[in-house]
Amino acid sequence: MKVDSGENRNLLDESYSDKPIRLVDIINFFWRWKKSLMIICAIAIIASAIISSPLITKPKYKAVHVFYPTTNNSISNALLTELNQRQKDPLEFGEDEEAEKALQVLQSSELTSRLVRNFNLMKHYRIDPKTEGHPQTALDYKIKENISFERTRYLSINIEVLDEDPEMAAKLANGIAALYDTIKTEIQKQLAIPALNIVERALHDKQSKIQNLKDQLRSLGEKGVTNYEEQSRALAEEIYKAQSSGKMSTMSQLLDQQKTLVASGGDFIALNELIKLEEEKESDLISQFEKRQVDVKEALSHKFTVSAASKPEIKAWPKRSLVVLVSLLAAFAAGSVLLLIYEIVFLKRKQSA
Repeated sequence: MKVDSGENRNLLDESYSDKPIRLVDIINFFWRWKKSLMIICAIAIIASAIISSPLITKPKYKAVHVFYPTTNNSISNALLTELNQRQKDPLEFGEDEEAEKALQVLQSSELTSRLVRNFNLMKHYRIDPKTEGHPQTALDYKIKENISFERTRYLSINIEVLDEDPEMAAKLANGIAALYDTIKTEIQKQLAIPALNIVERALHDKQSKIQNLKDQLRSLGEKGVTNYEEQSRALAEEIYKAQSSGKMSTMSQLLDQQKTLVASGGDFIALNELIKLEEEKESDLISQFEKRQVDVKEALSHKFTVSAASKPEIKAWPKRSLVVLVSLLAAFAAGSVLLLIYEIVFLKRKQSA
């Protein structure tokens, strides 16, 4: 079948150079070169199918671990604080802020270096430091090529791992999630441990101060001042009785005792009030100390695992059909352009010769 409208012309005919190119001209162009284009497309299909086959290109399998970051930053505040005083529920899924922080931890150099050590990725990716000029750069490229992190629109985090070994892909994805938990706990303990030491020192200082006040109170007790209010009341009664019965010598002794009591009474009252205030502060510090101990000694998971990675059964890359289709379209486009250039350059030159 030949497409013709009564004027079978080339796209470059000089007689038609000033006229617009019609659809029929384009169809005629492809019809003239149909065999060449079919051969080019067939070669592209065969070549792309061979190149994308497992014999040439090793397939990669994708494992995905999905989790939600948590909102708990302090175990003590999450669990040992009254419900009406808690800023966040420890069982609540994280939001934008927590998701962004999770991505920062996942992309940290600390997590990457531990992942490399734990799974011996230098050997796994077949990078030989002795022969590779820039082994660390090559390793970084492989990691970026095969491992990715993504925040979904639901604010969960996807850990995606591509690997030639499907079992290794699942292990890496789950291993990254476990390292995220470990590293975030360690980051928080970097502050929790100094905080515990600060509170502990403050508590010891407070206890020393209270003990010093109690020692001063004890020295007043050795002088006979043990309970100012009770002693004042008792002495007043004894003085009244001595005065009523006319025992002047006894009353004189009692008055001397009263003077001593009055002289030390102010200190006794002040020390008692100060001890009460300091003991209230000590109680707050003890509560803080216990909370800081919980933060240091205990740990909560920083993620809610939605879907742990499992061993994939179907390859994720390369998509053979997609490779063949793209190659076919690219070959058809490139072949058409080359044939058009051939017509314009060589055939026109031949016509003019």
